[in-house]
Amino acid sequence: MNVEIQRCSWAKTNLSIPYHDTEWGVPLFDDQKWFEFLILDAFQAGLTWELILTRRPHLRLAFADFNPQTVAQFDAARVEMLMQDANIIRNRLKIEAGIKNARAFLKVQNDYGSFSRYIWAFVDGSPIVNHWQQPTEVPATSREAEIISKDLKQKGFSFVGPTICYAIMQSAGLVNDHLLSCFRHAEISAGYSSLNGR
Repeated sequence: MNVEIQRCSWAKTNLSIPYHDTEWGVPLFDDQKWFEFLILDAFQAGLTWELILTRRPHLRLAFADFNPQTVAQFDAARVEMLMQDANIIRNRLKIEAGIKNARAFLKVQNDYGSFSRYIWAFVDGSPIVNHWQQPTEVPATSREAEIISKDLKQKGFSFVGPTICYAIMQSAGLVNDHLLSCFRHAEISAGYSSLNGR
């Protein structure tokens, strides 16, 4: 007998299902991946995540494989070039925020040793595990997201409001917001025991 896999209700398409099943909510410690999520979630503001997943390969090309060292060197001419790229979201504020955030990201790395070390301190190094049963229970932000947002803004980041920060927390595994009925909630939680050995 085939048992249908239970997922979070937003995972419905050929793009969102693999992302949900392999990335969303998995604790993240790689700095370049962290920078990628900062870029993607900033571009997602006001748009759907499905659109961002569609444009993700193009954003990766536009933003130098999400390498903050390279993006930090982008100049006004590069901004104008990106504004002509129909494959990405041509929003000047978001493009400029990506460059500004790359420079702030490098400073955090310099000051804290890594961006990952800096950001995980806001949850004392361990993921927050929620136990939502319905999609309507999942919040749009949290106290921790508000604190992270304030601190990132003080460090020179843009497009890092509490809602964006909470989305980043969800995607990068600082919080496990998979529904209890979703198969990934238990799978990800089971992997937490290995985090202390990282």
